[in-house]
Amino acid sequence: MGELSQTLATINAVLWNEIWILIIAGTGVLFTIWSGFLQYRALTHGPRVIRGIYDDPDDPGAINHFQALSAALSGTVGLGNISGVALAIMLGGPGAIFWMWVVGLLGMSIKFVEVTLSMLYRNTDDPDNPHGGPMWVAGRALKKIKPELGWLGTLLAFLFSFCVMMSSGTGGNMFQAWNVADITNEYFGVTGWITGVILTLIIGVVLIGGIKRIGRVTGTLVPIMVLIYVIAGFYVLFVNIGQVPEMLKLIVVSAFTPTEATGAFVGGTVGSAFLFGMKRAIFSNEAGQGSSAIAHAAVKTDEPVREGLVGGMEPFIDTIVVCTFTALIILSTGIWNRAPDFAFETLPQPVQGEEGWQYPETVLPADEWQDQEALLMVVTAGENEETGQNVHRIGGIVSAANAGFIATWQPLVTDQRPEIVGDGFYQDYVGATLTAKAFDSVAPGLGKWLITVASWLFAISTIIAWGYYGEQGAVYMMGNKSATPYRLVYCSLTFIACLGHIKTSADLDNMTGIGLGVIIYANLPICWIFGYQAIRAYKDYIQRLRDGRMGPDHPPPSIDDLISGRDIQKQ
Repeated sequence: MGELSQTLATINAVLWNEIWILIIAGTGVLFTIWSGFLQYRALTHGPRVIRGIYDDPDDPGAINHFQALSAALSGTVGLGNISGVALAIMLGGPGAIFWMWVVGLLGMSIKFVEVTLSMLYRNTDDPDNPHGGPMWVAGRALKKIKPELGWLGTLLAFLFSFCVMMSSGTGGNMFQAWNVADITNEYFGVTGWITGVILTLIIGVVLIGGIKRIGRVTGTLVPIMVLIYVIAGFYVLFVNIGQVPEMLKLIVVSAFTPTEATGAFVGGTVGSAFLFGMKRAIFSNEAGQGSSAIAHAAVKTDEPVREGLVGGMEPFIDTIVVCTFTALIILSTGIWNRAPDFAFETLPQPVQGEEGWQYPETVLPADEWQDQEALLMVVTAGENEETGQNVHRIGGIVSAANAGFIATWQPLVTDQRPEIVGDGFYQDYVGATLTAKAFDSVAPGLGKWLITVASWLFAISTIIAWGYYGEQGAVYMMGNKSATPYRLVYCSLTFIACLGHIKTSADLDNMTGIGLGVIIYANLPICWIFGYQAIRAYKDYIQRLRDGRMGPDHPPPSIDDLISGRDIQKQ
């Protein structure tokens, strides 16, 4: 498993770097300026669309705007909002949240382009079961514009389909399932395989019902889970209301200045805040991935831009609202930079070996431990390349030994002899568990029940949505006959992820980073090549909205006219 972790870390480092993050942000800036800040229209016109004011039951599609938004949000408002925010803070510091806000706002324009393009090129041969997404855009658009380049479009389509299948299995499925198994085991001692069986059965039953059942289930789950989470979050913030202004200031200041190491937090640079904030936000709201456009493509409408504006609301709801809630809860309670959870009976001394400085096994002072539980030690040594400071974290794993438990520590490669900070060590609260502990610090037991229930609801809805995304990728590549085999493989990954192979925050970040990285590499070129069509359609739609040319008396232009721009010429 150590070699696997190192391999995942290496791949993750190649996929994610500052240059690529800037390219994603630059794409959002481009579409924002080009459209004239469509974020405003998404937040003002989008809610009217969701309300059903413009609905027409005769339009092609399988679900309404609210169900489409719920299905898409079920893939975005999930454990990324609970676990991903915790990861961003622990690995990048409070400043990471500022960059999550930036991605949330810029992501609205990227999401609009993705959804609008998918609506322009979706397949409605069966009006009650439409298919869409970036693979359909790539596969159809180039053939229309330049038939001789149809092969390139097909290649892009197959590349995206493969990547969405891979991303659905890792970040959309295993990341969610592992978090549920981890927190359920942490609080209730339920073995991972039991959680895996229950999750797998639920996911399988819903996926078999197709997009209509997915729309019904997520349309019920998403509002309930967000409402529960927000109400409990308001309680925690009310208790710590005096800390909130200071935490907001800390978020902004830490985005532009290094954050010193304190307690369990080992410090962060501006670069680490930027990198982890951007990455976690992109993972959370899916801007740039093109995945949620697959769900939106099933909506019942003949106005592509209308659903594009609904899709543009997702990053705002996901990142600006829900993620900020989680961040303020974690920061205001101090769980992120807490003092050591346990004290060493005798301070251990490291020995330098072939693999680096190695601390001896530690006999744990009590018997209330679980086999394979993750621990954390904070030390000072040589420079930490990730933070630019001299503070490091050393992971440990609990093992049963004779009548008690021992902790085995990972080696640390550094040019200076490490010294333990303080006189103790920590439980390594990974992802959702850290957020749960923040709730528990205000009201003991609140995190245990709230985050466990929320994690189950969030994970189920997200795994369902991503199962549909991956299935559509498989169907595009191999036809409808591939749907059932794909579901079997997908559900088996849910079970496997619950068996405890992931141990640390870094492993969790690597798994989601790889799945996220490959799908964005496949999707963004599609947005760059065809994005002008979405912006042109947007400007036409807004002009017709301003002129009052909306509704039954003013039928929309044909899709072909929108794509070619002939609708503007006819005015």
